[in-house]
Amino acid sequence: MRSAEIGFAVLMAMAAAGAWSQSQWQPLPEIAPAPADNPTTAAKVELGKMLYFDPRLSTTGTVSCFSCHNVMEGGDDHMPTSAGVHGLKGGRNAPTVWNAAFHSVQFWDGREESLEDQAKGPPVNPIEMGMPNLDAVIDRVRRIPGYKAPFEAAFGAGDVVTMDNAAKAIAAYERTLITPGSAYDQYAAGNRTALNAQQVSGLECFAADGCASCHQGPAFNGPPLPMGTGFFVKFPTYPNTPYVAQYKLTEDPGRYNVTKDEADRGVWRVPTLRNLSYTAPYMHNGAVKTLPDAVRVMGATQLDKTLSDDEVAEIVAFLEALTGPFPQQTMPRLPPTPGDLLD
Repeated sequence: MRSAEIGFAVLMAMAAAGAWSQSQWQPLPEIAPAPADNPTTAAKVELGKMLYFDPRLSTTGTVSCFSCHNVMEGGDDHMPTSAGVHGLKGGRNAPTVWNAAFHSVQFWDGREESLEDQAKGPPVNPIEMGMPNLDAVIDRVRRIPGYKAPFEAAFGAGDVVTMDNAAKAIAAYERTLITPGSAYDQYAAGNRTALNAQQVSGLECFAADGCASCHQGPAFNGPPLPMGTGFFVKFPTYPNTPYVAQYKLTEDPGRYNVTKDEADRGVWRVPTLRNLSYTAPYMHNGAVKTLPDAVRVMGATQLDKTLSDDEVAEIVAFLEALTGPFPQQTMPRLPPTPGDLLD
């Protein structure tokens, strides 16, 4: 997998030099990019929504994508780490699905290059949805007769009830889960009255303190990169702070679990900062409960700074201005369950 692992000192120097000044403050696009082999269509989106909400893709018939990524609210589950089948607990905080379409790689450790690849992971994760393999997942779907028609509407007639197509449909639905139009977006588009004075001060503090060295671009998750080119940083960069032990920030080795390269120990994909008001608790392990505390932690661990209460309040005000309007979500009608489906 390609990556953009830029040295933190270089990032800070670029921020201090104003390297982001002309390109950083960009509104979120109104449409999420889609790969050439999976253009977004209404039929795919509808099928993808059905599969996203369907707990029958799990071994117990009780856990769906929606279970951990609640699109009726913040796109997560507000638990430090999520519960899967049989009440098993995962090791990482569920990232929001809102605006995931703007990540160049998926998962905290960037182990998948696309939403299509990401969609195939949770069903076969033994803690999350618990299915033994992808063949078992799509066999479960094929045994639900009512799925044939929406698959054919999305992908044409024939043998189209496949795992690849299921993943494409889920990804197509997830590409509709974007939130442009925030107060910040309006400000970046030229409306200088869209942010209040405290939020403008927060934006200026966010840039001056160096937050924008990593959280840049329209989604505040790093520079826009081709799909599969991850933007990763070391976290914590400055480990000599009590926050590291308090919140157990180094217990998970991060991207090292994927690459087994010591250089990737404690390296993570940069998360989006949009809609943070909706996604507590924070960090990869969900250990930090409030947004002001998260700002303080990031100041200390990434910038080697102790932020004042006023700075924290201003930055939080700015971050809250990154919350955009959520497109209306409706629950899909799922096809009926054959009586022997879970045998």
